[in-house]
Amino acid sequence: MSPLSSGLLGDLDPTSDRAVFRQIADQLREAIDRGRFREGEKLPSEADLVDHFGVSRMTVRNAFSILQGEGLVHAEHGRGVFVRPRPPVRRLASDRFARRHREQGKSAFIVEADAAGSHPQVDSLEVKEEKASQDVSARLGSVRRVLARRRRYLLDGRPVEFATSYLPLDIARGTPIAEPNPGPGGIYARLEELGHRLDHFEEEIRARMPSPAEVKTLRLAAGVPVIHLIRTAFDTEGRVVEVCDTVMAADAYVLSYQLPAT
Repeated sequence: MSPLSSGLLGDLDPTSDRAVFRQIADQLREAIDRGRFREGEKLPSEADLVDHFGVSRMTVRNAFSILQGEGLVHAEHGRGVFVRPRPPVRRLASDRFARRHREQGKSAFIVEADAAGSHPQVDSLEVKEEKASQDVSARLGSVRRVLARRRRYLLDGRPVEFATSYLPLDIARGTPIAEPNPGPGGIYARLEELGHRLDHFEEEIRARMPSPAEVKTLRLAAGVPVIHLIRTAFDTEGRVVEVCDTVMAADAYVLSYQLPAT
């Protein structure tokens, strides 16, 4: 039975001043929001929608384009249009840098991947000394040069974020932090071994549309924004020991926070 014959979509309103293709997009969006079309499920074909609504293929394609621009669906050549999956990873800010994870030899990304039941990978790894940007220098206390660690993170083979950590050279140079693989627990475990016991983190977060380079690096579908996060790590002496600049695919994450009531 065709999904359109089961009453999942209604009829157009000929008295509305809203464009027909927008009415079709509205109906498909509502059906997705109500769970009538589930994550990963194929939407009705262009031919089905043409027959159901009595419109042209171009009208249906314009409706699909709206939903793609909103990041709700993605098109697969030769297969059709599918509902995009919801974010698979819950990033719990109050827990992801807990010391117990480092003591277990796990980085925050591995902890989150395990919770999502996904296979984590890191690629495009680059570690080098370089001149600090004005912003990074100011955050680190007016340093001139830093150790930069760039890497891309993947879940089940899909790129979901890339990040660059900037660390003062007097801390990182000649230590495992300067190695491609810093060891169990990641660079935060190494910082604490070097005597920089971590005290707290500050994060600045904003959402924006991606640059062309970010679209390519994260293989983003049309209409998918990114989450741009800058994290500053402080040790118990009040010194900034790392600045991390991260860009995440917004359709891959839910950012979860616990806030005190007092």
